[in-house]
Amino acid sequence: MPRILVTGSAGFIGYSISTLLLKKKYEVTGLDNLSNYYDIRIKNKRTAELLKYKNFKFFKINLNNKNKLKKLFEKEKFDIVLNLAAQAGVRYSFINPDEYIKTNINGFFNLIELSKEKKIKHFVYASSSSVYGLSNKNKSSEEDSVDHPISLYAATKRSNELIAHSYSYNFNLRTTGLRFFTVYGEFGRPDMSIFKFIKKNLQNKHIQVFNHGRHQRSFSNIHDVCNFLFEIIKSKKKINKKNNLKKLNPGISISPFEIYNIGNPSKISLINLIKIIESKLGRKTKKKYLGLQKGDIVSTHASEKKLIKNFKNNFSIDISTGIQKHIDWFIKNKNFLLKLKDKNLYQ
Repeated sequence: MPRILVTGSAGFIGYSISTLLLKKKYEVTGLDNLSNYYDIRIKNKRTAELLKYKNFKFFKINLNNKNKLKKLFEKEKFDIVLNLAAQAGVRYSFINPDEYIKTNINGFFNLIELSKEKKIKHFVYASSSSVYGLSNKNKSSEEDSVDHPISLYAATKRSNELIAHSYSYNFNLRTTGLRFFTVYGEFGRPDMSIFKFIKKNLQNKHIQVFNHGRHQRSFSNIHDVCNFLFEIIKSKKKINKKNNLKKLNPGISISPFEIYNIGNPSKISLINLIKIIESKLGRKTKKKYLGLQKGDIVSTHASEKKLIKNFKNNFSIDISTGIQKHIDWFIKNKNFLLKLKDKNLYQ
């Protein structure tokens, strides 16, 4: 089995894909700096769950510590790097921009440079649907322009894609970027909307509803997301040699470089999402309606065509079913989850 490094393993998606890989008997090394962007207790709990597997190792390392990273690469001899470590959040990037450059740019560079040096077979990394910025397409496709990000967070994610392409072209490093669309589910991030809405409803506290609930999102369940991630990780897909310079667009290259939207093709408004949560919990939520926030994209809607064409999988969990699974998990663990502090909740 390939040896896989998962950075951001204490995060939501990092923990979830690590769990799936471990169940599939892969050798997984988790790396995380355990930042306190949100309550660290849920990161510690995720890590404790992963450490129950004999085929899992964990290292607390900051991506900016290149010496420690290099020693780790030399010791563990990875085949695949899955970089899910990042400073998350659009709104927080207006408050603490330095952290986004340190982690999302400098940290990313350290990882991809070491991947080149150590001849990693596949460098997979998290991008974001936020790269679509001012695009006014009904459905965002990998072929669309991504030249107008509207937050520093989005700009760092687009920068990752450009850096990855340069390494694919110049060093024949196989890279795959994953544009995630609003992932939710069990063990999710406390700063994300569905987690917050469930928690505040149970606490009988008000929620902030930005853009008066008019936001629309392709909410994507973590189980569907991880199934696609697993297919991408294990794939041996090579670049289409028929690609040529005349066919190039942001989603196609003559290099071993790929970009995929990872998002459910169905979208729903924030206000209708809240109604589903209220219906399933059997109680209304107190709401504080606010305007459009700086850096917010009004609508993100994923085109899934390229992903499904290449991996013959599908998004099988609709929003109603996914919300119910999330609520069931939350209720089961509410004694722990309701104690999590609402800190740095910049979605």
